[in-house]
Amino acid sequence: MSAKVEPILTVDDLEALPDDGNRYELFEGELFVSRAPGLSHQRVLGNIHAIIRVYLEQHPTGEILLTPGVIFDEFNSAIPDAVFSSHQRTSEIVSGERIVKAPELVIEIVSPGKENARRDREVKRQVYGKHGVKEYWIADPLNRSLEIYRLKSQTLALAETLMDEDEITSSVLPGFKCKARQIFG
Repeated sequence: MSAKVEPILTVDDLEALPDDGNRYELFEGELFVSRAPGLSHQRVLGNIHAIIRVYLEQHPTGEILLTPGVIFDEFNSAIPDAVFSSHQRTSEIVSGERIVKAPELVIEIVSPGKENARRDREVKRQVYGKHGVKEYWIADPLNRSLEIYRLKSQTLALAETLMDEDEITSSVLPGFKCKARQIFG
């Protein structure tokens, strides 16, 4: 008996897919397709963006980008909800209109469904860690929690899980502070 082997896809294969409003991501050569995020997802993303933008106005150390395509290598391409890159790192990771290396911070908002949560906490976390993302936030609107992972030896390890009144700080955003409830509205 032989096991079915799924074809390994590359970033070049993604280019041939239709521009139909779906998000096409590639992790270790496996294609993941997701639909447009729902309203709670968008609200949390908007709050995170606004809070970090205010921080960056006072600490102009880099930029936050929403839903950029990030090409890590031939078999890994993601569309995170948001990324932060310092000005210094941006010159190293941007090629033309694309991000082609790991930003310092990646933020994902969990969409409803166990498979979405598993993908964010396991599949994406492993790929992001392997490629050098220093900090990874997973915001869960349903549970109103924020998980913060930090890089240790090419592994993003859970550093803390924050709830409403807990204070968010960041190793890549010096001096950044806000209450977790602020991102959930």
